Amino acid sequence: MAAQPRFRNDADVAPDSARPLDAARPAGTTDGAKHPVDEVLPPFKMFTSGLQHVAAMYAGVVAPPMIVGPAVGLSAKETAFLVGASLFTAGLATLLQTLGVWRIGARLPFVNGVSFAGVTPMIAIGKGRGHDGIAVIFGAIIVASVIGFVIAPYFSKLLRFFPPVVTGTVITLIGVSLLPVAFGWAQGTQGAAGYGSMKNIGLAAVTLAIVLALRKLLRGFLQQIAILLGLVIGTVIAIPMGMTSFDAVTSADPIGFPTPFHFGAPQFEISAIISMCIVMLVCLTESTADMLALGKVVGRPADERTIEGGLRADTLGSALSPLFNGFMASAFAQNIGLVAMTKVRSRFVVAVGGGILIVLGLCPMAASVIALVPLPVLGGAGVVLFGSVAASGVQTLASAAMEKGENALIVATALGIGLIPIAAPDFYHAFPKDVLVVLDSGISTGCVVAIVLNLAFNHLGRKPAPEVLEEQALAEAAAAH
Repeated sequence: MAAQPRFRNDADVAPDSARPLDAARPAGTTDGAKHPVDEVLPPFKMFTSGLQHVAAMYAGVVAPPMIVGPAVGLSAKETAFLVGASLFTAGLATLLQTLGVWRIGARLPFVNGVSFAGVTPMIAIGKGRGHDGIAVIFGAIIVASVIGFVIAPYFSKLLRFFPPVVTGTVITLIGVSLLPVAFGWAQGTQGAAGYGSMKNIGLAAVTLAIVLALRKLLRGFLQQIAILLGLVIGTVIAIPMGMTSFDAVTSADPIGFPTPFHFGAPQFEISAIISMCIVMLVCLTESTADMLALGKVVGRPADERTIEGGLRADTLGSALSPLFNGFMASAFAQNIGLVAMTKVRSRFVVAVGGGILIVLGLCPMAASVIALVPLPVLGGAGVVLFGSVAASGVQTLASAAMEKGENALIVATALGIGLIPIAAPDFYHAFPKDVLVVLDSGISTGCVVAIVLNLAFNHLGRKPAPEVLEEQALAEAAAAH
């Protein structure tokens, strides 16, 4: 039987100068085979699939600036400017991540946007300080991001400490931690009339049913964009119910470029820089877990070179973001669920999504069209998206030899601690605010616990069981590769 072609990462392909001319071939191919991650799809399919990614992550991008803007004392118009800037910089960071430059970029279908991890510390830094507060936040982000860029190659070497027992736990936590976001969307806008009403939750349930029905009844490309179709149908249903407003579209400007340093030159304060450095470590940890999860989903396991490139793209995108009035950028886990569900693995599809984000950032009127989708509609679709991520984690854990050694204990403890912020949101209420940056992220705490326990039970003190040694060898081989 002929050997099957082995798909390789771009990093596996030696530079043309190091190979014979007749051995040169496009990156990501072997023996004429192209990995689905590197496929360029037909234009219409590229656009609609990219738009679906934007629809899935739009609310996550605009929420942080909508929270931080009023908290620091910005007007409604200035907050809207901040939202446009966040869309624009998310697009730039996504292009950097998917297309890559030099050794920057994971070159996976990886969406980047504003990190929720920084919302609480940014509010603490800039609360009530207006433009000065934003300037201090931007200064801290720049310094923390430059430090992150420098340490990215060293951080990526931790890959061998992420065997399936760790990655499966973290991927499961990513999905489960995102589900409350979907449930929050299903209730509507917090504080608004009708929040949590049967009307809102009913619309979310109808959208969920529509998405499931479309996945069951449709075939081919239409099945792949079932989420996008579900969002459109759900929005159409919401119009006669009075749950969609067109005011944002009619009042939006057609063009609005995010003027560099619109709120003034960045300012640098030590306490703010330390806070954002902690946030950066959280983002690096979560992005590493996300890349491992996405690599598993697309069938191109993320090796050390991929992790390094992805973290460099995260940190470089974050360092450039304040120039255009954006915040710290990191991976968006919800889009991993979309890739898992649709089976569309092309990174160029996500790159198109990045281009759409840039257009939305430059055209507030276009951005407001996406904003027509009511939160309950997003919530209904989010249940499927985020649940798909958790399902991928469970699938990974199935290969983690749970019945051997102490792997089951590692998973049980890490999941338990990682679920604290979800199951008991006030559990850490008496802890210092700076510590809450880490503890309030169940993904980060669960990841740290899983790594530490894996080291304690499978690396230190005693000889690991043969199946654990085999698992570690595979992880270390992937890291070396």
